[in-house]
Amino acid sequence: MLFERIESKGLAHYSYLIGDRNEAVVIDPRRDCDIYVDKASREGYRITHILETHRNEDYVVGSTELASRTGAEIWHADEQLDYRYGKPAKDGQTWKIGNRKLEAIHSPGHTPGSMSYLLYDHGDAPWMVFTGDALFAGDIGRVDLVGVDRKEEMAGLLYDTLFNKLLTLGDYIIVCPGHGAGSVCAADIADRTLTTIGLERRLNPKLQYTHRDDFIANVAKELERPPYFRRMEKLNVEGAPLMGTLPIPTPLSASEFAEKSENGIVLDTRMEVGFGAAHVPNSLSVWLEGLPSFAGWFLSYDVPLLLVNETNDPLQAVRYLIRLGYDNLAGYLSGSMLSWHTAGKQSNSIQTFAVEALGCHLDEKGPAWILDVRSEDEIKNSGALPHTHNIHITQLPLRMDEVPKDHPVYIFCGSGLRSMIAASLLQRQGWDNLIVVLGGLAGWKSDTCPVIR
Repeated sequence: MLFERIESKGLAHYSYLIGDRNEAVVIDPRRDCDIYVDKASREGYRITHILETHRNEDYVVGSTELASRTGAEIWHADEQLDYRYGKPAKDGQTWKIGNRKLEAIHSPGHTPGSMSYLLYDHGDAPWMVFTGDALFAGDIGRVDLVGVDRKEEMAGLLYDTLFNKLLTLGDYIIVCPGHGAGSVCAADIADRTLTTIGLERRLNPKLQYTHRDDFIANVAKELERPPYFRRMEKLNVEGAPLMGTLPIPTPLSASEFAEKSENGIVLDTRMEVGFGAAHVPNSLSVWLEGLPSFAGWFLSYDVPLLLVNETNDPLQAVRYLIRLGYDNLAGYLSGSMLSWHTAGKQSNSIQTFAVEALGCHLDEKGPAWILDVRSEDEIKNSGALPHTHNIHITQLPLRMDEVPKDHPVYIFCGSGLRSMIAASLLQRQGWDNLIVVLGGLAGWKSDTCPVIR
């Protein structure tokens, strides 16, 4: 038998490749789908079916792309939506994959038409269930995405799904969710890479609300919604444009890059120290591994993107971006910042400050204006710096008027990575007296301003 869980890092998205007797199925594929074709082909399997657990919001589903390469049939959930591709999966429908069987279980709550898929072993005994965003390790799917006004209704549906369908399958059933820790599709997914119905019944905090009214009262919450979700919802019903192969942006000289950047957004994926030292003017800083988590908050779909990378290899950045639907890639700076400087082009910089140095600065000169871009939960769990102004990084574009321009602003996040995103956002809008604090609270030293726990 073939079984592979394929993780898309940053998005914490899990997709699955399951095969038996030379036939295979993929559940919730990502858009850069060569990995499924390569793995199946190498093991001697042909992908015959593609199953979706729900209309996803946080990434572009790769069903149409994968079907174009393999000829596989697509079966989608949420049949109430106006899908332009595939066929709707029905509750109780089954598929044969070699000698294995998959059965659809209607699992509403995260979305009205979500589906889970129960895999049986050769002896026709239930074995593992692919739950999409209905049930995670340590959490359950959010219920606010179809509208805040419907969150109680959706929470009630999710209660029925969990307690009357999934938990009744048996404690020994292996749970294969659609996301791991770090996903924006739930608030508190556990860092537990393997789990079962029994483990979730015992350890999942949301499953301790066994009475329906208590469950609804405690899970019907509105969570932060990235703006790019709307784009994903549209693409995942219409079907994303086919790529064929992974698009490779054009390498550009410094002069070509400067010319194109006048009508585009320069996205710099280097680490925070390199960006702080020197960057193309008006650049947005999002380090490479942060693209899946933060690009969708700050990038527009309406203008071309131009990339500045650590090296001349932009492919990982491209993978991250196309998973979020950013296809308008106008090119990348060949030779990175070295070629920019060699061509005599102007660059900007952002001052950096070690966290220990900030503590000493406060001791010697008194309070400074500190912008803390961590979330409220992070601050509650890790502690706060004294005399700080908290604006979560995702809310900064809407609250820039709260940040002064007439004196230095020290920006803190716990490492410097998100702080540099914040600094680049502010610098693009005219702030120039910005200092990014490098490091976290572990290195904080101050006699007059101790960490507030």
